[in-house]
Amino acid sequence: MKFIDLLLMSLGNLSRRKMRTVLTILGVLIGTTSVVTMISLGIGLNELTFETIDKSVSLKSIEVYPMSIYGMDGAQQSKDVYIKDETINKLKGLEHVESVSPILELDGVTLKQGVYEASVTITGVSDEYLENMKLAFGTKPSRNDKELKLAVGKSLTERFYNVKTKKAFAYTNDIKDLADIDYKKGTFFIVYPNPEQTTPQTNSSSDSGTSTSEGAAEAPVKKYIVNISGVEAGEGEQVGDYTSNTMYSSGVYANVDVLISNLRRIYGKKPIPGQPVYKNGKPYSYIIYNKAIVNVDSIDNVVKVQKLIKEMGFEAMAEMEWLQQSQNQTKTMQATLGGIGAVSLFVAAIGIANTMMMSIYERTKEIGIMKVLGCDMNRIRDMFLIESGFIGLFGGVSGVILSYIVAFIINKLGVAEVFFYMTGDLARIPLWLAAVAIVFAVIVGMLAGALPARRAMSLSPLAALRNE
Repeated sequence: MKFIDLLLMSLGNLSRRKMRTVLTILGVLIGTTSVVTMISLGIGLNELTFETIDKSVSLKSIEVYPMSIYGMDGAQQSKDVYIKDETINKLKGLEHVESVSPILELDGVTLKQGVYEASVTITGVSDEYLENMKLAFGTKPSRNDKELKLAVGKSLTERFYNVKTKKAFAYTNDIKDLADIDYKKGTFFIVYPNPEQTTPQTNSSSDSGTSTSEGAAEAPVKKYIVNISGVEAGEGEQVGDYTSNTMYSSGVYANVDVLISNLRRIYGKKPIPGQPVYKNGKPYSYIIYNKAIVNVDSIDNVVKVQKLIKEMGFEAMAEMEWLQQSQNQTKTMQATLGGIGAVSLFVAAIGIANTMMMSIYERTKEIGIMKVLGCDMNRIRDMFLIESGFIGLFGGVSGVILSYIVAFIINKLGVAEVFFYMTGDLARIPLWLAAVAIVFAVIVGMLAGALPARRAMSLSPLAALRNE
């Protein structure tokens, strides 16, 4: 008997009892759909988490913060671990580090244009940090600039208010209510905070340093012309390695080297606001950065570099560390969901075995005739295995098709946003999952039919012929 004859005979046998065959296939369909859908939810949640984090931050970056050294009793010891130029150079020398950007933040700065003004924080960053910033127009600040240039976020306009009418424009829904700010042609003035009225950064207290006094007389306000070189484009566009926490970025960015040079020229021997000072009120001879961004060459090396930075005495935070924990939790949930779906497929396998057993009892005489005519025992076994395999194949294919339909409905209903507060498709069925599901369904079907097939082989020909 040729193999093609076995296939045709198996299909013919399945078509004899159409209702029973359909019901058995339905069990495999439900089991396959359950497994594929459950696993697709785990895959989708894992990928969606990765995509959401990757949109907001670079997974290859590490935020480095100064961390005070504390004794066992919690009392602060003789000095803080500052981030300065020496620190930046050490960080650059670490293995797997591609670049390091110092971050210097200057609070209490006022931007003015006409009757409008806004209180902002200027963030000094490196050119590498601004590489991924997309501009609607203009250019990015650069270390080669002779004068201070600022790149501002798209929604900075909402931060301005009218000094005459005292009207604020934040959170307005009507573009007509926004301040009439012209970034291209209008002249901007900048007012720096007075050092006598600004408290240095919080980590500046130490045995050798102290804060500037807050009770000194207010120094005269000086205005300086500043160039707005570019405006950020798009909604929530990426700025360096990070996006703004708001829907639209309202940040103000400058090249950190140019910013420092400008601050030294303006404040001279006076302390720069936010910088620590000695007990006698004199400023440090070097700049203390608020933090640093370390870019690693590969995602796989982020945790390793993070550990090295912590050993240097700094606080190091990386989203990759959190992502790995999230992925481990997702894998556990994915295995749980897959196990729940596998129960349905196991029940379907029992149904296949039951169907094949019933088929053997109904075809006992037919099996006896085949044995008397000298049919190979292996061929009889193969016939029943092929029949059960066909049930698994039909159930698997239809189950995968139904899984795609269920996934489409889940994604259309926005389940990811409702339950996980993330935008995107939650149920994702890659081609490899669909293929594996079909092959697995066929294997389950054939395994379920193995015992009935062995029973068919062991039947006595004479007993089979006498069977009514």
